[in-house]
Amino acid sequence: MKPNEENVYWMAVAHLPRWTHERINRLIVRVIHDHKLTWEDFFSMSSDQWDSILDFTPAEKLDLENARKDLPRLSFLAEQLFHEGFQLIPLSYPEYPKLLKENLKLKYAPPLLYVKGRAEILQRAAIAIVGSRKSGEAALAFTREVARRAVSSQKVVVSGFARGVDQEALSAALEAGGKSIIVLPQGILTFTSGFKKLYSSIVKGDLLVLSTFFPKAAWDVGLAMARNAYIYGLAHEIYVAESDFKGGTWQGATEGLKKNRNVYVRVPGPGEKNANQHLIEMGAKPVDALGLPFGKSYHA
Repeated sequence: MKPNEENVYWMAVAHLPRWTHERINRLIVRVIHDHKLTWEDFFSMSSDQWDSILDFTPAEKLDLENARKDLPRLSFLAEQLFHEGFQLIPLSYPEYPKLLKENLKLKYAPPLLYVKGRAEILQRAAIAIVGSRKSGEAALAFTREVARRAVSSQKVVVSGFARGVDQEALSAALEAGGKSIIVLPQGILTFTSGFKKLYSSIVKGDLLVLSTFFPKAAWDVGLAMARNAYIYGLAHEIYVAESDFKGGTWQGATEGLKKNRNVYVRVPGPGEKNANQHLIEMGAKPVDALGLPFGKSYHA
């Protein structure tokens, strides 16, 4: 089977409606690893034969039947992605980033990645720099400094391309001659203006754009919140420039702390009103304006 033909099946499986990532990933394991089948084999089976693969509910079988009927439409989309230079990286492929799989496990790891750029960037050591869209100058200066230090250490900078910290991290990394990954809150085919703006960096191999959502999915608040987990999941270290007490930065940082991730938080200056100090009190590691750690004796 040609790669773009196989991608048709991967898209059908990865975006099964109402299915959690965990349920989809367990199906992938059963079909690909346990039964050594291709997706073409699986979708050639009857509904009754599927029961030998996994214990499906009637609703799940209906979803799979609908996915089978949708294969012709998805084939046109797969052709478009192929001809426009996009690459699909399924969970079972060696190109899938190991760190993302390790951090999110089968329960939360996205079954399929859509990327544009050099996929090998996904295998490099990386840090995430995150923060509010309305972060102040101290947070933006911190972001620039941490990004530059990451580049000097040959680390990739991961961000979400939102206003504020995200775009500052991207610009600083590229200006310093480094590599960066943008994780989109939308389908990769809807990022048209972004690709035009960032074309040079992508062609040079300095930038990879990644999405986990259906290729034509429009920007959505829910998708923006969901993609934060992937930003954090792709990084060995997480640097928080500025966080509110709610929203994606807060959610990602607190989840990271629960999972014993390396979360570094800029110590807020006098008069700053943000949640940085609270995150430090919750166990995040305090760092100074240069992103360097304080001693263990640090107290606000």
